[in-house]
Amino acid sequence: MIRRLLRAPLTWLAVAVLAAGAVVGLWWFRPWKLVTDTEVREELSVVTATTAPAGTAAPSATGTPPGTAAPAGPTLVSQGEFVTHEHDTAGTARIVRGADGRYRLELVGLDTSNGPDLHVWLTDQPVRGGPSGWKVFDDGRRVELGPLKGNRGDQAYDLPAGTDPTGLTSVSIWCERFAVSFGAAPLTPAG
Repeated sequence: MIRRLLRAPLTWLAVAVLAAGAVVGLWWFRPWKLVTDTEVREELSVVTATTAPAGTAAPSATGTPPGTAAPAGPTLVSQGEFVTHEHDTAGTARIVRGADGRYRLELVGLDTSNGPDLHVWLTDQPVRGGPSGWKVFDDGRRVELGPLKGNRGDQAYDLPAGTDPTGLTSVSIWCERFAVSFGAAPLTPAG
């Protein structure tokens, strides 16, 4: 009986379909990513907060109060703490303006789950907790900074030349495969 079943073409077709489905399912979901970590330890900027002296105008979008010279070193433009969305996420996101005037996003002490096709986005969407905040970041203006370098540790992403961070009020660790945010941080102006 078993020999006859193994000789049947329909049995081999079913085995081939199941094997192909398993391979595609493993490639799509990548379940091993949930139990593996990639740690990144990039050098981050030593920043000074931008504060305007009493009686002067507030800092501009570049982080420098009007009528004053730019600081010699990197300055903190905005920052915020990550909140959990689809996966537990913690750490700090901050935008830093270098002495050369270029901006970069730094993720400090990031701790989230690993996953397939994770990217770092700057967006204009508000950060909301819970499931209602999981899928809003692809709705408005966004700047894609590239694939997430690691799900743990310190890492930096240069903003593309000419990108004005004004109005970009949040950072999302975005899973493009499933169109969901793993976690996000609201960016509050420094000062």
